[in-house]
Amino acid sequence: MERISDTAFESLDPEERELMQSIENDNWQQVEDFDQEKKKAVAAAQNTLKKDKRINLRLTQKDYNQIQIRAVEEGIPYQTLISSIVHRYLNGSLT
Repeated sequence: MERISDTAFESLDPEERELMQSIENDNWQQVEDFDQEKKKAVAAAQNTLKKDKRINLRLTQKDYNQIQIRAVEEGIPYQTLISSIVHRYLNGSLT
């Protein structure tokens, strides 16, 4: 495995640095039943990404137009942009 550059390593947060060091120090061991663990991880990822709830949201005409413009600039549907904003806000990465 190729080692991460010092510049890239310095840009990581402390938790990411610790993870990268453990990988580079070969501190990881393969699980007993890799196929079963992989299936569980794939199912968890699919459930995380599944959008199965609908909501109705009222916006001002101005906000609606600005969302649509920003979505075009980002190259994504406006509903996806709104969902992304909500997700980032709830995870604390958007203030």
